[in-house]
Parts: sequence; structure tokens; C-alpha cells
Amino acid sequence: MHKLFLVGLGGFVGATLRYLVGGWVQNLSQSINFPYGTLTVNVVGCFFLGLLSYLAELNMGVTSEVRLLVMVGLLGSFTTYSTFCNETINLMQDRLSLALLNVGVHLVLGLGAVILGRYTVIALWR
Repeated sequence: MHKLFLVGLGGFVGATLRYLVGGWVQNLSQSINFPYGTLTVNVVGCFFLGLLSYLAELNMGVTSEVRLLVMVGLLGSFTTYSTFCNETINLMQDRLSLALLNVGVHLVLGLGAVILGRYTVIALWR
């Protein structure tokens, strides 16, 4: 039951942050054609997941409780891959070029953010 509470608490915080951050960025961009809010939360989430996963590999204080709370709960609900997929399908119906741009940018920046998160740990703990 303790594990479920940690995941649920993290999920509540992550979903709330996703709503706030994604909406703020989307409003800031003033774009009605491209999902900048979703892109932002996915890249930020990938960065922190990369950072924490590498800390876990190095046994740097990432306990099973931290993994459940932050990695599974918070980051799992903060990143919005399902929303990304739905928005990509919607973009495909109107403009295939924007759909392909959306997929490409998410893939490149998401992978780059995970790598950057890992290298951030390396740089800080040398």
C-alpha cells in the first residue's frame, strides 16, 4: 500500500505540473498550430528521467521509494507521450508536414535531454 501511495502522490504532483507548465508554455508561444506545451514537458521530463536514472545506476541515493515517487509517479504523469501521439494524429489530419516535424523534434530533443541529464550527473560528480 505504501508503494501505491508514493506512485499516486507523485502522479498527482506530476499531472498538476504537466497541466500548469504545458498550459503556460502553450499560452506563451501563442501558437494554435503546434503543441509547444507538450513538447516542453516531454523534453523537461526526459531530462530529469535521464538525470535520475543515471544517479540510480551510480547508486547515488535514488532509493526504491524515490524511484516510485519521482520516476514512476511524478515524471510518469508529467510527461505526456499519449497526448503527444494524439496531437500528432490530429496534426496528420490537417498538415502532414507539421505532424512529421512534431515527431522529429520530440524524438531528437527527448533523446538529447536524456543524454544531457546523464551527462549533467557526470559533470557534477567528477
